[in-house]
Amino acid sequence: MEIKEKESVVVRFSGDSGDGMQLAGNIFSTVSATVGNSISTFPDYPADIRAPQGSLTGVSGFQVHIGAEQVYTPGDLCDVLVAMNAAALKTQYRYAKPDAAIIIDTDSFGPKDLEKAQFKTEDYLGEMGIDPDRVIACPLTTMVKDCLKDSGMDAKSVSKCRNMFALGLVCWLFDRDLSVAFNFLREKFAKKPEVAEANIKVIQAGYDYGHNTHSSVANVYRIETKHKVPGRYMDITGNKATAYGFIAAAEKAGLKLYLGSYPITPATDVLHELSKHKSLGVITVQCEDEIAGCASAVGASFAGALAVTSTSGPGICLKSEAMNLAVIMELPLVVLDVQRGGPATGLPTKSEQTDLLQALFGRNGESPMPVVAAASPTDCFEMAFAASKMALEHMTPVILMTDAFVANGSGAFKLPNLADYPAINPPYVPEELRGSWTPYMRNEEGVRYWAVPGREGFEHILGGLEKDDKTGAISTNPENHDLMTRKRKAKIDAIPVPDLEVLGDKDDAELLIVGFGGTYGHLHAAMDELRAQGKKVALAHFRYINPLPKNTAEVLMKYPKVVVAEQNMGQLAAWLRMKVDGFVPMQFNQVKGQPFNTSELVTSFLNLVKS
Repeated sequence: MEIKEKESVVVRFSGDSGDGMQLAGNIFSTVSATVGNSISTFPDYPADIRAPQGSLTGVSGFQVHIGAEQVYTPGDLCDVLVAMNAAALKTQYRYAKPDAAIIIDTDSFGPKDLEKAQFKTEDYLGEMGIDPDRVIACPLTTMVKDCLKDSGMDAKSVSKCRNMFALGLVCWLFDRDLSVAFNFLREKFAKKPEVAEANIKVIQAGYDYGHNTHSSVANVYRIETKHKVPGRYMDITGNKATAYGFIAAAEKAGLKLYLGSYPITPATDVLHELSKHKSLGVITVQCEDEIAGCASAVGASFAGALAVTSTSGPGICLKSEAMNLAVIMELPLVVLDVQRGGPATGLPTKSEQTDLLQALFGRNGESPMPVVAAASPTDCFEMAFAASKMALEHMTPVILMTDAFVANGSGAFKLPNLADYPAINPPYVPEELRGSWTPYMRNEEGVRYWAVPGREGFEHILGGLEKDDKTGAISTNPENHDLMTRKRKAKIDAIPVPDLEVLGDKDDAELLIVGFGGTYGHLHAAMDELRAQGKKVALAHFRYINPLPKNTAEVLMKYPKVVVAEQNMGQLAAWLRMKVDGFVPMQFNQVKGQPFNTSELVTSFLNLVKS
């Protein structure tokens, strides 16, 4: 058997929503990340709680791109497609490359399966124009039953192990070390060791099947990491990285972490993850509704905690009144918005960037609020830490925007050393102000001092009515309201943020690509492809949106052509036109609930360069 080196590969697992495709994909990602490969993943699952088995609408997919060098996207098309049933093949084949290897479970391609998948004949490969020589067709279900016939497990439990056979076969195709997968399963099913061992046995059987049959469809490939930075790595989702970022910030600030949340797709995993870490001083409360989640976090902030509330776009609508309470009280709060498709309940499991203007303006009155956005699953850690530091040091609510793509997707995460991160220093009211302090007294940066309850001599009351700048008492004085409005705005405008970085041909680009948040990987990949074609192209990607980096106007006005690409109808472009005089960009907008397609971006941008 020959093992060939390969720079990168894309694998897509697909099957019924109960077939465990997300788990199989996650394990394969973990195995790859642990050996130092760069990875990018895309879970693509239906919004149905459980669609009818074998139906076209119930197919769940998980795509992972692994590479020897840095990979920025989950890939447009896959090199290997795992189709656990006829419906998966029917719906997912369009994501496969023309020469892709296809693994199918022939036991799930019977007459009834084909009928549910709306095939017209029993020659399903011919009907779809698939070359049989590219198909690894095996009676996967039968082999799993044979493998576990002496396990004592019931038929339903045995059937749930089918995904592990497919995983084992894929691990053979790419020369993966099974020990990492075994450890993953033993940890996941620590309370059910018999389940773990059954799944391990099936993975080994799938691996052995590939090894023993030496399928001619695909060679065995190895993806060697070329520039691995020493350290411990793990495969981490954006939601988990966000949770860890909050924990790290609370640790750095020496505070308790409080999360007030109401479950909503795709943000709920942050609540689930933080609820596991009571030993680290984390307090989580699953509230009865969205406004209660936010209001309880405002109370926790008043009491002196790092307070967070998490939700998605529909929940931001409902939280806006309580968010505004934090604005006028000038209390630190992080509001996590994991964006999904809208409007209303829209596309709960799909990804968009359609909440930006809501984050910037979606509250009554003049209520400025910092807005930051994470660029990738691993960047969620960095931006959760940065949002927390900003909220605590500037006494303001901060909106952290992620989206379903980066929240559910994952990347290879090098475990950080907390000592390398900056200190977090909240502006506690100094002891020397005892006796003269009032609730809205500010430091030299215009930030209101934080008087945590329990300090004798600093007792005070805050609320939603406008307060007098000098005394903190309720005030309806027109001049005072104008003054307080301007002070709240000036405080946000003065928050220091990093300069906007330009990548690629930053000195002489013909075209500057501009984006924000979770589109970073696709825009970076498009830039790389255009530069490989000899075009002069650069990328400026926003992680800090309000306030904008100080060099924003300088960067945007430097290049002859600028295109703002976003998964909405032009919200970032509108914000930038509003903030930068004379800025009139071209736009690339899609609202499909799916990540950008890199090849589509390249085609569109190439036309802009040529025009």
